[in-house]
Formats: sequence, structure tokens, C-alpha cells
Amino acid sequence: QVQLVESGGGLVQAGGSLRLSCAASGRTLSSYTIGWFRQAPGKERDFLASISWSYGDIYYADSVKGRFTISKDNAQNTIFLQMNSLKPDDTAVYYCAARVNPRGLFREWFQYNYWGQGTQVTVSS
Repeated sequence: QVQLVESGGGLVQAGGSLRLSCAASGRTLSSYTIGWFRQAPGKERDFLASISWSYGDIYYADSVKGRFTISKDNAQNTIFLQMNSLKPDDTAVYYCAARVNPRGLFREWFQYNYWGQGTQVTVSS
């Protein structure tokens, strides 16, 4: 089993940046794909980006391509989401998730096996 803990959320003005972290523990991530999702009040949980831990394959949702960057630190067992040019519409709870599959594109929240508790991101106008 994998435990995931997000951090780095907060309040930022429009146009600003935040860097979210997802610290993983419990198992080696070599067989996992890690994804970032977000959920705004009253809306579905939306895919943002994913990365294959072993192969490094990266995918982005069109809505964040060019503004958000997913990366990982093998030594720290941590996944990051760098978010630039933030907009009020980016306000949501951000989650990281792990899927037991080393490679592939997984855009749906139900395709992931493990979830963090989420971190709130609020972008003011």
C-alpha cells in the first residue's frame, strides 16, 4: 500500500505561482503511475497531469498544458506540480493519486488506487 501526503497549497493572487508536493511512502513507486487531480466545489474531480515513475512518461490535460509542470524526485520519493500563471478558475482542492501500473495514460479518478488527503489552492482575482 502507498501513502500519499500533499502539501504546498495556499492563497495566491492571479498570475502567481505555487508548487505542490506529494510525498509518497510505504512502497517503492517503480510500478506506479502518479497523477494530479483537482476538484472545485460542486464539480467533478478533474485530471491535470500524470507521470510514470519508472519510465518518465508525462501527460497533461489541455486545460493546464503550458502552465503546469509535473516532475519527480526519486531520492525524496516525491512528486511535484509546479503551477504558474494561476487563475481564479484554478481554485480547488488538489490531490495526488497513485495507480498500480507502471505506464500508460489514466485520466479518470476511478483508475487510481491510492489518494492523498488533498491540499487547498485558492487564487484571488
